[in-house]
Amino acid sequence: MTNIPLNTIGIDHIVLHVRDPEISKAFYINVLKMTLDHEYQGHVFMKCGTQSVGLFKAREADKFSPRHDVNHLALNVSGGNYDSIRGHLEAAGIKVIGRPDDQKCIYFNDPDGHMLQIVVPDEIAQ
Repeated sequence: MTNIPLNTIGIDHIVLHVRDPEISKAFYINVLKMTLDHEYQGHVFMKCGTQSVGLFKAREADKFSPRHDVNHLALNVSGGNYDSIRGHLEAAGIKVIGRPDDQKCIYFNDPDGHMLQIVVPDEIAQ
């Protein structure tokens, strides 16, 4: 152990491997309303509040398996309720999965099969 002070205070970014960064970028911008931070060949960084989500083109040599890349990414939202958020996703053609009698968690997949979750805050989970 060293004397270097280390105090983790949050998550800077998460990286998801994707088949096509342009398709994934459109999904994260148009459906989830994230904003483009920056990009370069095969790499797109989206802003989600103060955090970043990196979308990296999976290498052809890699065995692409989004379920083993990360379990899921949970997102907070600033407004809406369970039904309006679910309706927005379904209107975009997205299959939504929920837990019975749970108005706080909405699960769905991005175009590459990564599991995403929207956590409906307590004050709007009705």
